[in-house]
Amino acid sequence: MKRIFLATTVAFGGIFGLATLAQSMGNVGADCNLNIPRDAMSYADAHNVYLCMADKMGTGYNTGDKRWIPADFVRDYRTWTPASTLPADPGVHGERFLFTYVNSVGASEYMKFKDEGAKMPVGTVIAKESFSINSKGKAKAGPLFFMQKVAAGTSPKTNDWYYMAVAPSGKPMGVNVFKACNECHSTYEGSDYLGYPEEDVRRTGG
Repeated sequence: MKRIFLATTVAFGGIFGLATLAQSMGNVGADCNLNIPRDAMSYADAHNVYLCMADKMGTGYNTGDKRWIPADFVRDYRTWTPASTLPADPGVHGERFLFTYVNSVGASEYMKFKDEGAKMPVGTVIAKESFSINSKGKAKAGPLFFMQKVAAGTSPKTNDWYYMAVAPSGKPMGVNVFKACNECHSTYEGSDYLGYPEEDVRRTGG
């Protein structure tokens, strides 16, 4: 992917502060799909796909009963601190692009991006929006993933993290958190089971 960088902005209006853009979308069409080959896209193109889809994604995630997932997480996550300036390259979470937000409890510690010695405070919640772009440039919304740090000893098998996911339709997803989530996150033991955005797109400076 070509590495062209844009600062993340939330000044577009819309229900989550990110409206579907009708102009300045570069290589992204009104349908939110790429009009160039997938392997020629830049980070800026991925960001424009995200901005184009953002309102629809937010509406979808908030549709319906959240059951075991706290509804305020889903409602408020875009008011949290964004941890990246652009969507991170796919590679995990089903080869989807990810945009990460961290709540006020954990933002400062998370954004130190420690590979060793990280210890997230209890009450930290991390949200990762996801979307995919196939080889033909077609974009598709993915799940909204959450990690919640709970009190020591609450879930020792997952290093006291709860994992949750909401489908693009808003339906809570029933997943095997040990195989689908914890098995991968446990490889980041030094960073308290955290996977960070790529270094090139990490947000720094508060």
